[in-house]
Amino acid sequence: MTQDERIAIEEKVVEMLRTVYDPEIPVDIYSLGLVYRIELSDEGELTVDMTLTAPNCPMADFIMEDVRMKLESIDGVSAVNVNIVFEPEWTQDMMSEEAKLELGLL
Repeated sequence: MTQDERIAIEEKVVEMLRTVYDPEIPVDIYSLGLVYRIELSDEGELTVDMTLTAPNCPMADFIMEDVRMKLESIDGVSAVNVNIVFEPEWTQDMMSEEAKLELGLL
């Protein structure tokens, strides 16, 4: 995979993550700061480390499956591994300025 191909795929990954929402919050998971790591191997294997706004989030399975399905649809991605992690603990400080504005936190 060339550097240009890698950059194009990584941009598409972010674009797709911006279409995944926690059904209880009207802001996408990327803008909420829930995505901690995106790693793409030369073979096209994609690993995403993400968290949830709360460890006992009732929508965790739904969100994970939405992430996996959308990322698997990207050309050049051969496999997707989505890991839910709880360290570092998510805080509102991790949200983008747009997300804070959308939720009335600014």
